[in-house]
Amino acid sequence: MKWEGREKSRNVEDRRGMSGGAKAGVGLGLGSIALFLIITLMGGDGSQVLQQQMQQSQQQQAGSTYQETEQDRVLAEFVSVVLKDTEDVWNTIFPQQLQQRYREPTLVLFSRKVQSACGFASAATGPFYCPGDQKLYIDLSFYDDLKKRFKAPGDFAMAYVVAHEVAHHVQYLLGITQKVHSQKGRIPEAQYNDLSVRMELQADFLAGVWAHHAHRTKGILEEGDYEEAMNAAHAIGDDRIQMQSRGYVVPDSFTHGTSEQRMRWFKKGLETGDINQGDTFGARDL
Repeated sequence: MKWEGREKSRNVEDRRGMSGGAKAGVGLGLGSIALFLIITLMGGDGSQVLQQQMQQSQQQQAGSTYQETEQDRVLAEFVSVVLKDTEDVWNTIFPQQLQQRYREPTLVLFSRKVQSACGFASAATGPFYCPGDQKLYIDLSFYDDLKKRFKAPGDFAMAYVVAHEVAHHVQYLLGITQKVHSQKGRIPEAQYNDLSVRMELQADFLAGVWAHHAHRTKGILEEGDYEEAMNAAHAIGDDRIQMQSRGYVVPDSFTHGTSEQRMRWFKKGLETGDINQGDTFGARDL
């Protein structure tokens, strides 16, 4: 995927290394302020004291367990570029095809664990979108999971994952997420799982729509990128994951769709670029 040297998004919140993934805030106690006043009144430079106290506070909140690797630095830049690409595409599609204004989400980078408006999550949760704060959360170690656990390497495979989570934000803005979630507990679990599958497949389709327009306007795709995305969609199908973990599949428990379904809907979005062709809820054949 061609991404180096291109514009990055400004909607990235870096919480890597912070305890629980909480936002860092620098607070100075009354003792620090008093010391600052005493040193200043005695003719010294109290600002140095405040600076030292602020640095110590930041270090305490960030902790010493996280050290950014070169791969992390590159990946953080990469997902920021992908996020900017999604912003450009959806800022165009919303007014043109939906007669609405697009509200850009925030991408939160975290390490190991994070607190969102949807609750606490760990890196094992994988990338996710939280409607409660309209943010998508990604631990960059998921890139290694794609390569090693899911056997789906490649930068465009990771781009597909980011675009899929942004697609959930698109669904939230369109009111689709709220309609699906409102049915939880009101209909049988198997029926709700079916709605969940349809919502996930639509997000795959919308990720394909993004790729279609991003390539048309910026020429982002290189040889092999299409195969990377299709491989990633196949790797995270419910049937494949259940077979790997259980040795058998339970279709009524599917919440994301089969490998074949995920690949097919992503491909449809990529080929058409038409958001109106992604009505998975009205489709008889998923």
